[in-house]
Amino acid sequence: MKKIIFTEKAPKAIGPYSQAIETNGTLYISGQVPINPETGKMPEGIKEQTEQVMKNIGAILEAAGYNYDQVVKSTCLLSDMDNFQAMNEVYGNYYKENPPARAAYGVVKLPLGALIEIETIAVK
Repeated sequence: MKKIIFTEKAPKAIGPYSQAIETNGTLYISGQVPINPETGKMPEGIKEQTEQVMKNIGAILEAAGYNYDQVVKSTCLLSDMDNFQAMNEVYGNYYKENPPARAAYGVVKLPLGALIEIETIAVK
């Protein structure tokens, strides 16, 4: 059985998808872009955008009763692979020990002109 996860502390979906779905002890978080849910705006710069994405992921994890330690896989989408090192620096602050598996891809364009989008899977 699947459970829809929603929190006001993360951006609302900008299309026909859920912020996250939990099923059988696994949480699938949709790709998060760096929208600040309080202002509806994106910060400037890759480090600031990565920080906002990670905060959005954290809010969804918390709403579902999970935490960063339970994240097993991340997929990072970057509008420019030249931003990889700066993204990695911020991302690493959230996974200091036992980081999850991860893939990072350069893509042509992201929603709303974002520099980064991250999707996440966590397991209890």
